[in-house]
Amino acid sequence: MGLVEKLNLREMKAKAKRKLGGRIGDRRLAAEGRTEEAEARLLRTQDEILDTVAEMRREYGAARRG
Repeated sequence: MGLVEKLNLREMKAKAKRKLGGRIGDRRLAAEGRTEEAEARLLRTQDEILDTVAEMRREYGAARRG
């Protein structure tokens, strides 16, 4: 299982948690779901940024500093 699939599963789990919390009236569970959804989106964005940077380095031959 790749990273993208893992992140998508994480986001799907968080959405299910949020919806379940909303349906049963558990505000804390719904809030946890929203937080986990945001975290999954941030992780996906981070992965996309890192992929883009790696692609640019390959294309332009920029050396990594540090």
